[in-house]
Amino acid sequence: MKLRELLSSLINYQTEADLDLEITGIETDSRKVKPGYLFVALRGFTVDGHDYIQQARMNGAVAFVTERKIEGQASFIIVPDTKKALAVLADAIYLRPTSRLNLIGITGTNGKTTITHLVEKIMNDAGKLTGIIGTIEMRVGQYREEVKNTTPESLQLQRLFSLMLEHEASHACIEVSSHALQMGRVWGCDFKTAIFTNLSQDHLDYHETMENYLQAKALLFAQLGSGYQRDNRKIAILNKDDQKYDALYKVTAAEVITYGIENEADVRATNIEIGATGTRFTLNTFKGAVSISMKLVGMFSVYNVLAATAACLVEGVSLSSIKVSIEAISGVPGRFEPVLEGQAFAAIVDYAHTPDSLENVLKTVREITAGKVYCIVGCGGDRDRGKRPLMAQIAATYADTAIYTSDNPRSEDPKRILEDMVQGLTDETYQSATYHCILDRKEAIEFAVSKAKSGDAVLIAGKGHETYQIIKDQVLPFDDKQVVAVAIRKRME
Repeated sequence: MKLRELLSSLINYQTEADLDLEITGIETDSRKVKPGYLFVALRGFTVDGHDYIQQARMNGAVAFVTERKIEGQASFIIVPDTKKALAVLADAIYLRPTSRLNLIGITGTNGKTTITHLVEKIMNDAGKLTGIIGTIEMRVGQYREEVKNTTPESLQLQRLFSLMLEHEASHACIEVSSHALQMGRVWGCDFKTAIFTNLSQDHLDYHETMENYLQAKALLFAQLGSGYQRDNRKIAILNKDDQKYDALYKVTAAEVITYGIENEADVRATNIEIGATGTRFTLNTFKGAVSISMKLVGMFSVYNVLAATAACLVEGVSLSSIKVSIEAISGVPGRFEPVLEGQAFAAIVDYAHTPDSLENVLKTVREITAGKVYCIVGCGGDRDRGKRPLMAQIAATYADTAIYTSDNPRSEDPKRILEDMVQGLTDETYQSATYHCILDRKEAIEFAVSKAKSGDAVLIAGKGHETYQIIKDQVLPFDDKQVVAVAIRKRME
C-alpha cells in the first residue's frame, strides 16, 4: 500500500515524506521491523518509541509516525497522538476487517472467557464460523495463536481480525478488558454487539477506584455509536441483576437486551436446579422458551449461558440450535474444571481470582459437596492489594479449611502477599476459621489432597488454565491441573 493511500485515513498530520513510498507493514516494536515498514513511535509507561527510531530505520523502516520532529530524519509523519494514529492506520492497512465481521465484545469482571467459548460453540454449530480472542488464545477453526494480553493492542487486533477473514469467518467474539478500553486498544473495532457480565472489585491497582473501573467498562457501550442503520445495528446486552445495570443502560444509545435470574429480563432462567454433575433450568427468551439440562455447574454458569444465548439470538441462531449446543458443552479450560484420577473426593481447578468469582465458585462447591471443602488460593503480585484480605475472608467463610499460597508473585515477596491476605482474618468473625499459609503452591496442593476424604472437595483457585508461575523475572512451568493430578495419583499408590 502506498503511504499516500495509508495516510488518507488520517486528517491531522504533517509530513515531508515521499507519499509514493510503498509500505509493506506497520510495527511499533523496532526489533520486529522489516524492510518497507512504517514504524509508529508509541510512548509507553517505561519506554518511549521515539528513542528507537534509529534502530527501526536500521531494520528497514522507510517512514516514521511520531509526535515530534526527529532531526536528520526526513520520512516522518507528525501526529498529535501516535496511539490514536496507530489505531487508524492499523485499521486501514488491514482493510478495515471489523467492517466485514460481525464483532461481539464482552466486558465485565468475571465470565468473559467462558462466554466467548459458549458463543463460539453455538455459532459454529449453527454454521457461522466464529473466531475468538481472549485470555486463553486467539483461534478460528483449527488455527490457534497465543496472545500476550487478554485484549491485544490495536495493531495486533486488526491483524488477527484479518486472519479470521482469511479463514472465512463471518463473526468474531472477543474479551474486552478494562485496561484495553482505558488504553485505547479497541479503537478502530466496529463492535456490533457489546455484552456486560458483572462488576466487582479487581484491577484497582490500575483504576484506583470502582467508579473509574466502571467508567472504563462503560466505554465499550458508549462507543457503540448513535446510529440506527438497519444494516449496521448496534446491540448492548446487559446483566439486569447487576447493580451497575442502570449506569450502563444510560451510557449507550444502542438497543438494549437484558438477561438475568432475579429480575424480569428479555433472556431469563427460571426453575434452576444445580447438581454435582450439571445444571437444569428453563431458558425463557424473546424467541420462546426451552428446558436446558447442561453439564456446566453453578449459578455463575447459568448467567454465562444467558449472556451467550442473548448474543446468539441477536445473530439469528434458533433457540432449538442454542439448546443443542449448550447441552453438548462439557466445559472451558480452567473454569470449574474437574480433575478425575479415580479419587473418592472432588478436585476442581478454577480461574477465580477476584472476591466475587471466588465467592461464586465456593458457594457452588459448597452446595454440591456433602463433606468438607478445602480451598487453595493466593493473590497475584504487583496487582490490586485491596482485594487480598477480601479473598482470604471469602475462603475462610465458605471453606472448611482455607490454604493460602502463592499465585503469581511477580516482583513482590510472596510472604508479604500472604501477610496482606491474612490481615483480613483479624476480625472476631474469623477467629474460628481454620487456615494454613503454605508458601509453595505445589506443597499447598499436596497438603489439601492429603487431607481430603471421601465426599470432600478440593478447590484450587486463581490460575485456572495457566501453565506457568511468574516469580520475579522468571516464568516457570506450573499447571494446577497437572500438579493436583500427580498429587492424587501419589496418594492412591
